[in-house]
Amino acid sequence: MKIPIIERGFIPPDPVAPDSLKGIPRQQTNPVRWKGDSWQDFVDHLKADGVIIRQERSECAVFDTDSGGLAYGLPHGIVRPNSAEDISKTLKAAQTYKVPVTTRGGGLTTEGESVAFGGLLLDMTSMNNVLEINQETMTVRTEAGIFWHQLAEMLRRDGMDYLSAPLNLTASVGGTLGVGGIDVNSPRLGCSADQAVALQVVTPTGEIVECSETENPELMERVLLGYGQFGVITEATLKIRKFSPITMKYFYYSSLRTAIEDLQFIAKEDAADYCGILTIIDRAITLLVAFDSDEREKEFNERWRKKMRGHGEIGFGIRMALHYLLHPWRFKEALYIIGRRLTLFPEFSRTEFMRDNKIVDRTVVFSRAVWKYWGGRQMVIPDLSAKAEKFAEAVERGNAVCRKYFKYYTLYCVGIKLRGRLPRYEMSCIPADASDIAYGCEFEPMLKDMDYSRDHLQAFKNEIYDIGVDMGLSYYRFGGMMKGYIRRVFPDEVVDRHLAMKREADPAMILNPDVIF
Repeated sequence: MKIPIIERGFIPPDPVAPDSLKGIPRQQTNPVRWKGDSWQDFVDHLKADGVIIRQERSECAVFDTDSGGLAYGLPHGIVRPNSAEDISKTLKAAQTYKVPVTTRGGGLTTEGESVAFGGLLLDMTSMNNVLEINQETMTVRTEAGIFWHQLAEMLRRDGMDYLSAPLNLTASVGGTLGVGGIDVNSPRLGCSADQAVALQVVTPTGEIVECSETENPELMERVLLGYGQFGVITEATLKIRKFSPITMKYFYYSSLRTAIEDLQFIAKEDAADYCGILTIIDRAITLLVAFDSDEREKEFNERWRKKMRGHGEIGFGIRMALHYLLHPWRFKEALYIIGRRLTLFPEFSRTEFMRDNKIVDRTVVFSRAVWKYWGGRQMVIPDLSAKAEKFAEAVERGNAVCRKYFKYYTLYCVGIKLRGRLPRYEMSCIPADASDIAYGCEFEPMLKDMDYSRDHLQAFKNEIYDIGVDMGLSYYRFGGMMKGYIRRVFPDEVVDRHLAMKREADPAMILNPDVIF
């Protein structure tokens, strides 16, 4: 069958229609730039309301891409709000003049979700104050544009700590709550969004609403894990705890399935405070297990340690040496693994971050290592999220795709403790058939400074996404360039219902319009 040629810049009227990607070259799956017919009227309206808008090209160019480095676009202008009132005025005017508004925190999206293809970019990082640390209720109230590392620093001064945050702490609090947020303690504590006890939200039509589980709970459920579709989070009240150093143990595997089974065993038995898998391709698989207290570590050693099938570093090193002696044609791979081990793992035990063989500040250690060893001009991180019974197969199939497309890559696997079947989990990274604990894996090629065509990277991601469709899984990062998969992942009834809710909440469809709907 001959596929008709599609004009450059064409995008289907419904970006989540079942056939939305058919006949469209992968380079052209980003939306076209908004033409800006009503822009000047919008600008004049904001100025009359006292909202400062920056339109200089030098200002706009700062936000031309996100951490993925694959999607590029320029906003017509930028607003850096100082209050919820500024955002309210902005969104009311945007509804009137039908101006698209893209919200952005740390810009850690990888498929253009925080890139403005014209219209207004709302830079939330200007709202970055910690408003209250309450040690009686063990909560912190903060503006949502703050980065997690800034929040952590403020909490440390009072001997406090957050519960669950993303591994890369240059993410903003509001952006994280909108997508979930997963840490190595998520198998025990759940995702970041589940630590929120109250929110202040500006709706797409400009209303400022206070939300909690008892006050406007429906909106709270829509905004948490809502991918920016139902409101802008301006303040968040989060659960906190006492700060404590952690003790880290490492178990090494050459089998992905065995490592995953041990990870799931630890999560199911609540045997550790932190656990996660980090690989150097699929030859050196590390299961990180950590503890907040000596008591928890002692209990692990007495009850669970003997059940672990991973090896210590010396024993694993001997096994690896024997493997590569029998496979000398893979000598370069061995050198890569050794080099990666020698440069990466010392980052977790630098003397300035250690005291009495404990990591004093995991915030600094993990986030610093993530940015140093996984950041670059381009970041491509498709992922799969599955219930426990499907997870090992999903990771193995995703790993085979990684080997097909890239020489070197990393897998990051972690569990996500669930709070029952909350409405916020629907149409999110939490798979519909998961109960108690879901599991996610990120597949991240080591791009370094190598150049790959966008088609190559998109084809890689599509094969990962196809595994999810075939196995009935979900994804941590959806939207952006994979909008065409949404109806293949979620039933039409679910998508149509969310689309109807979006249209009711956002009549002009102006808030983050290029993310999902």
